[in-house]
Amino acid sequence: MREQLLEFLEKDSRLTAAELAVMTGQPEDAVAREISAMTKEHVICGFNTLVNWDKTEREFVTALIEVRVTPQRGQGFDSIAARIYRFEEVKAVYLMSGGFDLTVIIDGRNIKEIAHFVTDKLATLDSVLSTATHFVLKKYKDYGIILEKDGHTDERMIVSP
Repeated sequence: MREQLLEFLEKDSRLTAAELAVMTGQPEDAVAREISAMTKEHVICGFNTLVNWDKTEREFVTALIEVRVTPQRGQGFDSIAARIYRFEEVKAVYLMSGGFDLTVIIDGRNIKEIAHFVTDKLATLDSVLSTATHFVLKKYKDYGIILEKDGHTDERMIVSP
């Protein structure tokens, strides 16, 4: 039941225990207890709303920053990742495989604000060897949700034998 509840909640966190009970075929009180337990265990870490900010007046820039670091003895990448994710600007930090170690995702009011974060806060950390900043130009799909429906219908002729 746990994984099923998580899949439903990940797609729509507004679902009530009553709705989830119907969807899973479980009693409502059992569903509510399971959600409460998963929240206490930090399996469920929060309930977020996905916003298409392009449809609002708010202007900001999202950046993905590739970071190469020197892992700390006995702590690996965890201690430097913790130092980075404590910055208020940071939305996400991921340990990566490949040509760099961490991906840091941040939002800023403009490119200058992001540049200030990278040069004054991130790049100055002892363990950081290098950074490469990429700016998001447009979001099409985020967390499994299509943000912009294209509105185009398939205008090709149907060909059948």
